[in-house]
Amino acid sequence: MNWSVIFEPAQLQLYTEGVVTTLKLLLSSLAVGAVLAVPMAIALNSRWRLLRWLVGSYTYVIRGTPLLIQVYLIYYGIAQLDWVQARWDAIWPWTWFKDAFFCALLAFALNTAGYTAEMLAGAIRETPYGEIEAARAMGMSPRQVLWRIVMPSAMRRTLPAYSNEVVMMLHSTSLASTVPAMLDLTAAASRVYSDFYLPFEAYLFAAAIYLLITFTLVGLFKWAERHFLAHLAPRRA
Repeated sequence: MNWSVIFEPAQLQLYTEGVVTTLKLLLSSLAVGAVLAVPMAIALNSRWRLLRWLVGSYTYVIRGTPLLIQVYLIYYGIAQLDWVQARWDAIWPWTWFKDAFFCALLAFALNTAGYTAEMLAGAIRETPYGEIEAARAMGMSPRQVLWRIVMPSAMRRTLPAYSNEVVMMLHSTSLASTVPAMLDLTAAASRVYSDFYLPFEAYLFAAAIYLLITFTLVGLFKWAERHFLAHLAPRRA
């Protein structure tokens, strides 16, 4: 065991850069995924069968294939096509595909959007009908019922399941280490391992950092659940 190498300034700086990249990738993919998930969740509950089928097919493919394959398809597939590379120096949006971070972000955002859309769609379907009837009795239009009653209620009730998705996405960001030029937390540990041949120390230190971030995220979601779902908590006699 040689922990002194891990705590040298150069290695600590490497891990710090990896943590920053991991958090940027996590937060960016969650933000983009959430924006995409809301209209997809509404589409999954739409009266238009074709729209339900299209979005349902997307979420089925996303949830039915490994995230690593999705990363490879974007970075080693789309980004490496001659047609894309011929345009990625000047034509938007192909200019983004020469950025490794964008390719990883796109894969993670599309993945979490599929899972989040299904969770939110399920919460929308489980909205108590009494709430909808009360809103209609107050004269709200269908659009007002959706955005003022159904969506806020569904988002609150999705928090417990969404917290698991966020933690899983944090762990999934380790797959970004398979993309060249990406220095996430796992890639930082791999570099320390290759430079000093300290596999146990390098990856255990990375695991401890992942555990700390996970603990923080779970704590934040527990606080949010107590705040936003207090009305659903069992009442003591």
